[in-house]
Amino acid sequence: MRIDKYLKVSRLIKRRTVANEACDGERISVNGRQVKASYQVKVGDVIEIAFGQRSLKVQVTEINEHANKADASAMYKEIK
Repeated sequence: MRIDKYLKVSRLIKRRTVANEACDGERISVNGRQVKASYQVKVGDVIEIAFGQRSLKVQVTEINEHANKADASAMYKEIK
């Protein structure tokens, strides 16, 4: 699954267009490398998202094409 879609389905970012813009703006990195929106996410990847001064780091635990609100948070594990 593409990273822009993963961020939307997992509800880390609300809209896919916003996720796409974040990738273009180099605010998304996977395993320490800046990625484009077309990057294919794999289980075990560590995604870091820069929200202005704040940063969120998560590890991918599963990949689902569709997830309801209750299941979305099970798609990743937050890393401190």
